[in-house]
Amino acid sequence: MKRVTIIVMDSLGIGALPDAESYGDAGADTLLHILEATPGLAIPNLMSLGLCNIRGAAGGRSRTKSPRGAYARLNEVSPGKDTITGHLEIAGLLTEIPFKTRERFPDDFIREFEQRIGAETLGNYAASGTVIIEELGPEHERTGRPIVYTSADSVFQIAANTAIIPLERLYEICRIAREMLIGELSTGRVIARPYVIENGKRIRTSDRKDYAVPPSGPTLLDRVKETGMTVFAVGKISDIFNAQGITESVHTDNNMDGVDKTLAALMRDFSGLIFTNLVDFDSKFGHRRDPAGYGAALAEFDARLPELMSALSDDEIMILCADHGNDPVHSGWDHTREAVPALLYGKNVKPVDLGVRNTFADIGATAAEALSVAPLTLGTSFLAEILK
Repeated sequence: MKRVTIIVMDSLGIGALPDAESYGDAGADTLLHILEATPGLAIPNLMSLGLCNIRGAAGGRSRTKSPRGAYARLNEVSPGKDTITGHLEIAGLLTEIPFKTRERFPDDFIREFEQRIGAETLGNYAASGTVIIEELGPEHERTGRPIVYTSADSVFQIAANTAIIPLERLYEICRIAREMLIGELSTGRVIARPYVIENGKRIRTSDRKDYAVPPSGPTLLDRVKETGMTVFAVGKISDIFNAQGITESVHTDNNMDGVDKTLAALMRDFSGLIFTNLVDFDSKFGHRRDPAGYGAALAEFDARLPELMSALSDDEIMILCADHGNDPVHSGWDHTREAVPALLYGKNVKPVDLGVRNTFADIGATAAEALSVAPLTLGTSFLAEILK
């Protein structure tokens, strides 16, 4: 097979995992609660691929009689519910020890960080990013002190108005934090959160940048790259994998820009992997607990699916999936521990129910077999089950 395209619909969970209660996520179901909150939501293309035919998805409603794709429910074997863990597992790498989460970072770390960057900071507590820039933005803009905060994810986030702290300086500050957050303070991601003021409101820009812990071992991306094939990363994929195993990458401004750039990659003549993350579902709607906005974003993506499907040649497959849940009607503002969908389409892919899979890594294993690269340490390929 010439090429595999994996598109991560960031945070589109399809129901709580058996251990969700221990994460505070009993009853979470991102897809179901979006559908309940947005009656009449039209996502015909996702449904035609079998989204609502997946076992346990959407509360058993809206099943399609003749799905066009193969479909599966994927459970997560790694502990946690964060972006890095989910993406690493998709790519065939188990996270055995979950990344540490905190309500705040230790005072001695903050003091040393401030000394390293030559400035005092504001914040240092768990918060919603859109809320904290409103709470602390005026003081930040008056004093020039960057805003630092965390969440239920293993993250150290640094927010700044780019009129006060220029973007490159914000990135430099984040790189310093990344160097420091190792060992006992190991943290999954340091995230730059730039914002601007428009019409009196603080608006986060698309210049976000993630500085992640490097993968602890080889992933699907490494296996594809080492054969000389292309690994084309769209959106925050390059940040999530710390650029490991990637040959080309492009930044995206939003979901539709991500679709546009995925289509542009599909139009090119190369063999290998296209790996796309569509982050708006998570960052703009899941975290902000906006089910109507999430539903509208799903419909917008659904309307573009025929373009993506038509762009596939005979020897390509496309896999749609997610990396965790982010139920927009759940309490708080953080990810939820959920199973995720896998929808597979290609001119040589037959519609088949692949059942409930034990790990997200079955995606990576399937892609590895399709591209004839070395097998991964985690996951079971279902390629033979889906090909005509």
